[in-house]
Amino acid sequence: MSPVIAPAMAAPTVPRGVRLGYGVGSFCTATFGAVPGLLLLFYMTNFLAVPAWLAGVVVTAPKVWDLLLNPMVGRWSDRTSSRLGPRRPWLLAGACTLPIAFFLVFAGPPLTGVPAALYVGVCFMAAATAYALFEVPYKAMPGEMTDDYHERTSLLQWRMVFVGAATAIAGVAAPAIVNSQGESGTLASYRLMGVVIAAVLLASMLGAFFGTAKAPMTGAPEADGGNLFKQFAVVKGNKAFLWLTALSCTQQLAVAIMLAAAPYFATYTIGDPKATTTLFAALVGPMMLTMPMWTWLSRRFDKRGAMIIAAATFSGGTGLALATPFFGGWYAHVMILLVGTGVAGVTLLQFSMLADVIAVDAATTGKRRAGVFTGLWTAIESGVSAFGALIFGLTLTIGGFVSSVASQRVEQPDSAVTAVLIGQTAVPAVIILLSVVMTLRYQLRDPGRVVSPAAPGTAG
Repeated sequence: MSPVIAPAMAAPTVPRGVRLGYGVGSFCTATFGAVPGLLLLFYMTNFLAVPAWLAGVVVTAPKVWDLLLNPMVGRWSDRTSSRLGPRRPWLLAGACTLPIAFFLVFAGPPLTGVPAALYVGVCFMAAATAYALFEVPYKAMPGEMTDDYHERTSLLQWRMVFVGAATAIAGVAAPAIVNSQGESGTLASYRLMGVVIAAVLLASMLGAFFGTAKAPMTGAPEADGGNLFKQFAVVKGNKAFLWLTALSCTQQLAVAIMLAAAPYFATYTIGDPKATTTLFAALVGPMMLTMPMWTWLSRRFDKRGAMIIAAATFSGGTGLALATPFFGGWYAHVMILLVGTGVAGVTLLQFSMLADVIAVDAATTGKRRAGVFTGLWTAIESGVSAFGALIFGLTLTIGGFVSSVASQRVEQPDSAVTAVLIGQTAVPAVIILLSVVMTLRYQLRDPGRVVSPAAPGTAG
């Protein structure tokens, strides 16, 4: 029997101001995800003389810390009792700490080598911790704002529009500020970028804090009194959450591989390194333009059906890009636009379906465990994404890719060029197809379509 979401007795409408206020917080999510990913490794290796392997450890370490920290932050926010609500005090805590820690990461201390790596590592770990204080409770809020199955998607499309805008802006503005004082930047330009991005983070987080002050709280379940390990056991038994997490991880892994491959694809397949920027724009652009379409499709075909369409679009565009050597760069950009359309859909639906799982759990148990769900979700998703570059790197190694320094021009063997193409197209296409199969096992449905009384949280 397929589980359903219990129809709401009187589902409140989330005010437009709250939707806008909540969406603004995504500028923090997208900016903090994009800027360190683009610049931090290069900053350490080329300006602080940190060995590349050690710089890689510094960038990756917070991903391991997230696995421990995020569920704890979620648990703390579940148990918070405040006139501001259970989540908003944590948004404020993140707003007071993340901008400072972020600036310190790029402050350019008079250190080099291992001491510089230790300094950046401590500051970046502090930034990751401050980010978790904001991000985990922030992601838990939609499941508590409304009981309406489709309104959660409508609420989250605002978030995804802001994610797309912030990702595009951060992906262009941060490198532009760095390069404003020379072709590859200076320590002073990195400091300036740190100040500007810290200000963006602060405005975004405070906007979310104040903008959600009038957010409705449906049902206001009490916090679960069980310890964290007992709550993990409950999460483990929630099949809808497990299937949703599995399909989300496959989708995020495919995206991570494509992002890691993009500079190589632009350089060796298209033949223009500058195409990395336009490919990035083609991937992110549909996120701002196609949200109404995906919201409509989720109502027309239910969220599971819309997710299958989105994943198939993602996979199809990626697979068709395999023909880029025959048709050229324009064709690659068209296919990446198609990929971006699919990515927009799966991203929106992931968060909407997670909000459904949280709402059903609260309605079924009468307990507040949204923080535990989002904490585990965020930690697992972050950890899986970190493997994208590793998988693409292994693909290059198998293809015999020859590494070099900036002053050298290396002619790559045909096998390496082929590996780049396969890593950008065929590998993520196959991975994303797996999520389509997983989506078929996800059984949380629209109560307007399914009237089965089966218990929520089960599958199949």
